[in-house]
Amino acid sequence: MNSIKQASLIVLFFTLSLPSFSQIKKDADNLSLSSGTIDNQFDFVIKRSNKYQDYKVVKKNWLYTLKAHTLDSLKAVHKDLADTRLIVKKQDKEISDLKSNLNNTQSDLDKTNTEKDNMALFGMQMSKTGYNVLMWSIIAGLLALLLFFIYKFKNSNAITKGAKHALAEIEEEFEEHRKTALEREQKVRRQLQDEINKQKGL
Repeated sequence: MNSIKQASLIVLFFTLSLPSFSQIKKDADNLSLSSGTIDNQFDFVIKRSNKYQDYKVVKKNWLYTLKAHTLDSLKAVHKDLADTRLIVKKQDKEISDLKSNLNNTQSDLDKTNTEKDNMALFGMQMSKTGYNVLMWSIIAGLLALLLFFIYKFKNSNAITKGAKHALAEIEEEFEEHRKTALEREQKVRRQLQDEINKQKGL
């Protein structure tokens, strides 16, 4: 008697599942677990998973694959973040060197301004006006370089913040999906145990 009831339940389950399988296949044709964004891969798992009443039954290997892809994405974000930090550190040093060079140039300019009209540069005598024009041109060039590296530093800082924000979002999304998957698995297990207990009771 129990075997007849079990067989009836199995036939009923497959009968109800057939229409949803065809719709799932149609919706998931453009999705893949091996390519696309993490979001698309989650959609693939959700749409291709079997449906049992209000629950989704997900294959373990899909969850492991999805977890591996998510971890790979997180590693890539961490690597980009580390690379960006190296760039920022390098640019900090370059800016510091430029500031030091600018200070040295200003100091040289102050010394030459104390001298009279005759000024020697590279063994050549120059007028004070010509010398000042030359030195201010050098300072302007250094300032332009300083502003350029400050701009690059700010840009790199913005990229770093964006990478941190993206990493936080991915970690939050992964945690939510992990919790959802765990809750679904626990619900399915409880329901299966209830069905087993019912069958034993009969």
